[in-house]
Amino acid sequence: MDLSGRVAVVTGASSGIGLALAQHLARERVAVVLGARRADRLDEAVTAIRAAGGRAEAVVMDVTSEPDVARLVQHAQTTFGRLDVMICNAGFGFYGTVEQTAPETMMRMMNVNFMGTFYGARAALPLFRAQGHGHLIVISSIVGQRGIALMSGYSATKAAQVGFVEALRTEFSGSGIAVTVVYPVSTETEFRSAMERDYGYSVSGLGPKQSMDDVARAVVSCVKRPRAEVYPHRASRALAIVNAIAPGLTDRIVRKYGRRREGA
Repeated sequence: MDLSGRVAVVTGASSGIGLALAQHLARERVAVVLGARRADRLDEAVTAIRAAGGRAEAVVMDVTSEPDVARLVQHAQTTFGRLDVMICNAGFGFYGTVEQTAPETMMRMMNVNFMGTFYGARAALPLFRAQGHGHLIVISSIVGQRGIALMSGYSATKAAQVGFVEALRTEFSGSGIAVTVVYPVSTETEFRSAMERDYGYSVSGLGPKQSMDDVARAVVSCVKRPRAEVYPHRASRALAIVNAIAPGLTDRIVRKYGRRREGA
């Protein structure tokens, strides 16, 4: 499917998966509106996309602010005249026991990871309803399907995204509005460095990994041909299946190949 002329909004787009998504969509001649907090990174990203012949705009915003998210979506509509794809990607994580997870950290994760998704849907869906079509894409994580040790808070926020998407998918079944959840595995982004910056340590894992470009390519394919779920690392889908059949066995697998703390 030719995506030329379509318009997409991407949150958390100043780096990592969000930036890769914006770049890959722009190569498909999609006009992209990048939203994030870091103005300098957004400016660099937009300049690079335009230099490569793409169409891009940036909005400095915070996904935990509903007015900011509404302003981001409105900018897309005002600048490009429409909105076809809303990608809720912004998120961050924390590694530690429940006792080590401060309530303030848990609340911040819920606000960014889940409420940011909720606000994105609230901003985009009225436009999709009015025009009779649109595609809401939520970047969750494989831990939304199966939680992992010492990331209970992060896993909970990702599972909340999954439940939210499943309900919306049922609500819009048979309409021109598609709703998709994406389940990346461990991806080399600023996720680890951000954790090290904010908490003094990062994490690594023995399990499967994929690149940001792997995720972006899988999402672009889904924009061309919408589907309910996307597993950029295809073999990871087996984890959800095994977990449903034998959760005790999955506990042992996840513990063996789960993430480990590095640093302090």
